[in-house]
Amino acid sequence: MTIHSDHPFADPEPDPVRRFRGRLGGAVTLWTAGDENDRAGLTVSSLMVANGEPARVLGLVDPDAELAEALERTGRAVVALLAWEHRNLAEGFAGTAPAPGGVFRQGEFEQTAWGPRLVGAGSWVGVSVESTTDVGWSTLVTCRIDEVTIGDDDAPLVHRRGRYVPPPS
Repeated sequence: MTIHSDHPFADPEPDPVRRFRGRLGGAVTLWTAGDENDRAGLTVSSLMVANGEPARVLGLVDPDAELAEALERTGRAVVALLAWEHRNLAEGFAGTAPAPGGVFRQGEFEQTAWGPRLVGAGSWVGVSVESTTDVGWSTLVTCRIDEVTIGDDDAPLVHRRGRYVPPPS
């Protein structure tokens, strides 16, 4: 075995578009859909909110993720803003950390009309899917905002350059 200083998972030919996107940074959200017997979730930081009548959330979702299937099946979801305290939960839903017993056992969730909602999330929206479109290697999901709850969100979870960044002190 050879010990070296290189990162063992570093891409030998990094994708410049992915690197550019990573430098933009963004708040981390948790998208969840389904019911207590069949639910899915995914962390998403590639999203935007468009105000209007009605307001909308647009997000880029991995088309191979279980969430994409759940959105298609249910037509509804919860989009919750995650806090710094949720970083381990975010890793589990992103598929980058183990989640013994499943990701939904890593936090407390309550069922809503739009899907499971993380109880500890201060701000969240309940949405109805209007359309999905393939965009590059992602699926653009356009959702109408049906319900809005706003919390304090003093310590938001931010993702930049492949890492979670602590909130400013």
